[in-house]
Amino acid sequence: MSVLPCIMAGMTLHASGTFDISAWDAEKPYDEQGGNKLTKVHVEKVFHGDLVGTSSTDLITVESVAGPVAYVGVEHVQGILHGREGTFVLQHNAGSEDGTTDTQWLRWLIVPTSGTGELAGIRGLGQITVAEDGSHSWTLEYTLG
Repeated sequence: MSVLPCIMAGMTLHASGTFDISAWDAEKPYDEQGGNKLTKVHVEKVFHGDLVGTSSTDLITVESVAGPVAYVGVEHVQGILHGREGTFVLQHNAGSEDGTTDTQWLRWLIVPTSGTGELAGIRGLGQITVAEDGSHSWTLEYTLG
């Protein structure tokens, strides 16, 4: 079954792949109180898999005595998702109870009305998984229209 009939019917589509971090530029922490550090980080990525493209992200990270424990951010994605070209924005909500992959949650929300081009009307949710070796994979459930 091709992707196009699913999109036309408004069904939820599933996409997955990996990404590489091509830039990680952390500023000096702007707030350090009670053992917690808040830092702004600019990140750039290259996506592979069902989404082929690049992104630019600004994050606010939280580091406690346990290590990196949370971040929020906004990511502008440009690429081709299941053969459709355009852009959209992801809102990040992520963290870990103790800085390890065992207790992590890394979620995306596609910001409604942010889709452009052939991705206009995109809505959905996604998740990032960090493997033991530090590599990143992602999944996305979305609708168009």
